[in-house]
Amino acid sequence: MTNDFLNLLLQLNTANVKFVIIGGFAGIVHGCTFVTQDVDICCEFSVDNLLRLQNALSHISPVHRMTPQKIKLELAEDNCGDYKNLYLDTDLGQLDCIGSVKGIGDFCEVVKVSQKIEVEGQLLDVLTIDALIEAKKALDRPHDKEAVIQLEAIKKNEKQ
Repeated sequence: MTNDFLNLLLQLNTANVKFVIIGGFAGIVHGCTFVTQDVDICCEFSVDNLLRLQNALSHISPVHRMTPQKIKLELAEDNCGDYKNLYLDTDLGQLDCIGSVKGIGDFCEVVKVSQKIEVEGQLLDVLTIDALIEAKKALDRPHDKEAVIQLEAIKKNEKQ
């Protein structure tokens, strides 16, 4: 993990944001060689969790990446329900916060197929290799197909 992305994840964890690492970083955890340009997490989209997320990111200038004006992230109790996903740029890099994972389900289902890893003395949740394979298969994009090939080879080698 790059230091900036690692710092981003550790800051979220320290702030008690409920999330699971998915996507490219989950692949890296399991041994994939792909490089990723962002951090993908599945998180609980409750008011409390989103406000914790915003607080954890407040000092690294989070903005909505998908808006031409790069609108500042400004969540409040009355607008948290408007979001199902957040695509953010921060001073530490891009963070994609997803409410559900194709092939797995919503945050509660994602948590069920995650495992704990220790990083710099903190425990982080990451998709298991089996769940990541299922998610990548469901997405069915060219780079996801390549990731599935690597992940299945890694899984096969672990069994030997």
